Amino acid sequence: MHPIAMPVIEHRRHSWRHPDGKHLTQEGVDLARRVGETMGKFDIVITSDLPRAFQTAIAMGYAVDSQAKTLAKFGKGVETEIEWEKGAAEVQRGYALGKRTAKACRRQAKLLRQIALALPPEGRALLVSHGGVIEQGVVGLLPEYDYSAWGPACERCEGIRMVFEGDICVSAEILRVS
Repeated sequence: MHPIAMPVIEHRRHSWRHPDGKHLTQEGVDLARRVGETMGKFDIVITSDLPRAFQTAIAMGYAVDSQAKTLAKFGKGVETEIEWEKGAAEVQRGYALGKRTAKACRRQAKLLRQIALALPPEGRALLVSHGGVIEQGVVGLLPEYDYSAWGPACERCEGIRMVFEGDICVSAEILRVS
């Protein structure tokens, strides 16, 4: 029996940047290049509109098809509800409050669903954005999932791979970089 082909979105965090700047460091370019060599092909590549996300996708070896401002929006006041660095389980806790974090998660999930619907049946999309935003998206898609084993937020070039059936996320896995 052959598995059914389903769209996949891989959502990664940008690489290392200069602490006082907008651009990647050489260390960041090297990390993105190394990670990109393991990722395979993508039908579409979308980044946030911030330079570090765009530069990460390029350093990974991918041409950027478009940029989405939504991927750079953490959500006003979310930092008063959660400590995003703690990861998806913390974002999920904030989501359950039904306030600012929930709104931010729903916004990210809406974008992910739109991208999934635009992919062919076995299509793959790469998104490059920011810590906290990545976790908001998956929590918005799968608010009841058990994230307790995922650990802290995605570090540089880490991310989440999500599999879709139509616009419904049917599975998610954390992608760590060693």
